[in-house]
Amino acid sequence: MTLSGKHILLGISGGIAAYKASDLTRRLRDAGAEVRVVMTEGATHFITPLTLQALSGHPVRVSLWDEEHEAAMGHIELARWADAILIAPASADLMARLAAGMANDLLTTLCLACEAPMFLAPAMNRVMWAHPATRANAATLQERGATLLGPGAGSQACGETGEGRMLEPLDLVEHLHKHFSIGPLAGKKVVITAGPTREAIDPVRYISNRSSGRMGYALAEAARNAGAEVVLVSGPTALPAPAGVQRIDVESALAMREAVMQALPCDLFIGTAAVADYRAAVIAPGKIKKASDTLAIELVKNPDILAEVAARPDRPFTVGFAAETDHLLDHARDKLVRKHLDMIAANRVGEGLAFDQPDNALTVLWRDGIKELPQADKRVLARQLIELIADRVHDHA
Repeated sequence: MTLSGKHILLGISGGIAAYKASDLTRRLRDAGAEVRVVMTEGATHFITPLTLQALSGHPVRVSLWDEEHEAAMGHIELARWADAILIAPASADLMARLAAGMANDLLTTLCLACEAPMFLAPAMNRVMWAHPATRANAATLQERGATLLGPGAGSQACGETGEGRMLEPLDLVEHLHKHFSIGPLAGKKVVITAGPTREAIDPVRYISNRSSGRMGYALAEAARNAGAEVVLVSGPTALPAPAGVQRIDVESALAMREAVMQALPCDLFIGTAAVADYRAAVIAPGKIKKASDTLAIELVKNPDILAEVAARPDRPFTVGFAAETDHLLDHARDKLVRKHLDMIAANRVGEGLAFDQPDNALTVLWRDGIKELPQADKRVLARQLIELIADRVHDHA
C-alpha cells in the first residue's frame, strides 16, 4: 500500500476521536504521503498542534488569522498544494458548516477554496449521526462530490454502542490508496516532455527559450495522481521532479528525442517541452571570440519529436502544445492536423503570459471538439487537462 508523493491535507475537527489523528498522520507518512495538518480550534482541546507538527514534519495551521502565513494568502497556497483533503474526525458541527458552505475558520475556508477530492471520516455519538439534520448534511456533501469514509459501528466514548465511530487509521489510508490506484489513467504508461532545450553554439553559449517546465511537471504530477506510470523527459530546469515519477534529464533536442524513443512504447504521449526548432550546424570547439561587429551562425532544423511519435505504427494517444503570440486557434488547428495529433492544448505567450508564470489558460482542441480551460494555477489546469485527456484516451483505446 503506497501513497508515494501524494499531498494529503489532514483536517482535524473537535471530537474525542481526534486522538487517533497522531496515528493517522504517522500511517499516512509511512505510506509515502506528505502530510500537512489543519486543526479547528475545538480539535486543539483534544490533541496538541505540537504533537502533529512533530509527526507530520510541518507546522500545524489552526487560525485563519495567522499573520505570518496569511500575509501571502497561505490558505490558498495550501488549497492548491493538496492532492486530497481528508478530514478525520469530521464532527457533526463541521459537516453542518461544510454543507452550508460556511468559511468561518481555516479548515472550512480551505475546503471551499480547494478543487482536490475531499474525504470525510465522520465521528460522533450514534444519536447525532442518526439525526435527520446530520444525515441531510451528509447527503448534501456527497451530492457535491465528497466521499464519506464510515462511520463504523461499535462502542463509543459516551458509553453507548452503535454507528458513529471513526474508522481506524489503517482503514482510512487504505481508502485513499484505492482512490489513487483506480484513477482514470490506472494501468497506463505516460511519457511527458517538459522544459526548454539548449542548443550549444560553443562550450559556453547556447540557444534556448523561456520555458520554465512548470506545465509539464504539473501534468506529470496530475498523471501520476490519475494512476499512471509516468516518465518525465525534462530539459534544463530547477524544478524538483514529482515523487513517484521517473525523470530523465536531457539538454538538447537530439538528446530529448533519443530519450523519448527509448521510453516508448507508451499509451499516452504529452509533448509540453519547448523544443528548439533549430540548432547550430557546427558547434565551435572553443569559445567564439568577439572579433567583428557581426556574427553569422548557420542553423539546421531539429527533429520534430511530436510528429515522429504520432507517426509511429504503435502510436500512443498523442497530445501536443501550441504556444503562440497571435492567431492562436488557426495555428493550433493547423498543428493538430499537420502533425496527426489526437489533441492539442493552445496558449498565448508573450510579455507576462504563460512562460515563467504560475498560472495559465488553455484552449484544448481535438478533431471534433474544443474546450476552454480558463486562467488558473498550472497545477489546477493540469488536473483538468488530464481528466479531459483520460476521457479520450479510453475512447482511443
